[in-house]
Amino acid sequence: MIAKLAWRNIWFKPLNTILSIVLLTSSVAIITTLILVEKQFEEKFASNIEDVDLVLGAQGSPLQLILSSVYQVDAPTGNINYDSAKVWMQNPYVEKAIPLAFGDNYRGYKILGTTPDYLGKYKATLAEGKMFEKNFEVVIGSDIAQKLKFKIGDEFFGSHGDAEEGEVHDNFAYKIVGISKPTGKVVDNLILCTIPSVWQMHHGHDENPAHGQEGHVHVDGEEHHHEADLTLDEPNMEITAVLLKLRNQMAKLTWQRIVPQNTKMQAVSPAFEVNRLFGLFGIGITALQYLAYGIMLISGISIFIALYNTLKERKNEFALMRVNGAKRVQLLKVVMIESILLCVVGFVFGTVLGRVAISFLSKSSEADFKMSFNPYEFLWEKEGTLFLLTIFVGFIAALIPAIKAYNLNISKTLANA
Repeated sequence: MIAKLAWRNIWFKPLNTILSIVLLTSSVAIITTLILVEKQFEEKFASNIEDVDLVLGAQGSPLQLILSSVYQVDAPTGNINYDSAKVWMQNPYVEKAIPLAFGDNYRGYKILGTTPDYLGKYKATLAEGKMFEKNFEVVIGSDIAQKLKFKIGDEFFGSHGDAEEGEVHDNFAYKIVGISKPTGKVVDNLILCTIPSVWQMHHGHDENPAHGQEGHVHVDGEEHHHEADLTLDEPNMEITAVLLKLRNQMAKLTWQRIVPQNTKMQAVSPAFEVNRLFGLFGIGITALQYLAYGIMLISGISIFIALYNTLKERKNEFALMRVNGAKRVQLLKVVMIESILLCVVGFVFGTVLGRVAISFLSKSSEADFKMSFNPYEFLWEKEGTLFLLTIFVGFIAALIPAIKAYNLNISKTLANA
């Protein structure tokens, strides 16, 4: 009965009520979006650097090397000589080395030359088909197979570089021999083939200046004109980067210094660069959270003003309720429940709006970076805390109006009516 009365009283002044709900909804939506995006963003970044102690690549921006080689979301820093890289790959301190050769793309999805170990690194298994063995055989990620409706045996031509609208290489067709199972990691959005496939695709095309662009694998010189398929034993070839897992953690520290000192390459720790990125990312997250909490504070003030002003106009009503047998505590409950109902409605709308925002953000992120977010995930601990905070704001906002209702002087109020 009290809750029903409180709900009716909320709409005594609908504009005030709507303003309070809009402010609460906005703050809850922003905070919900931030905590879900931050959590999923960190999870995706952390999961993709598992078993990678160092990334070996061309000198340049360390963060750019990590983003391009591990997360596939940036242009590479350049190319490195495969023979030079093998010296470090075959070092006794190296437990596993996975070479990467960036080639072309198909409809915006990168074609990556590598070894079967790359799938093993992400614990990705084949849903159907087999592993690539020959040149121009490819294994595609689960997301690509689903979105492009690919099946085993389909063939396609790659486009040059990273741009979807790049020049189409119609001299060799890639053939799909395998489709990997979903992992939730970057491999789901990649087309994997042998490294010689990338070399052979661009073999004999170096006269085109566009093929010499930074980060794009090509053949050095014009002396390599093979009729047969190229192999990993070809001399003077280039790759883009190498993912290294080390046996010795001391080598992880020393190699970051000695590799750039003695070669034209750099060895970068993905964990260090990702932590640095999270630090920068965290500043923006914190600033937006402060903004959201500021909006929540304003919404609390709005609820307080609305209840306080309404209380002045409803003194006679409350006095009549007391005359008809209502207790002081019941009047206090009515005001408190009004405020808490406002907060619950604002929280529910904010939670829904936040997930709608994540859906749109996920579509944009997937189109640009092939990274999606799950809007249906619930972080019970953090969102439960947010709910309690929202209720607390409503409680504080209603405290003074509720006390005034509790202390209402019946005779004085009715005498002045």
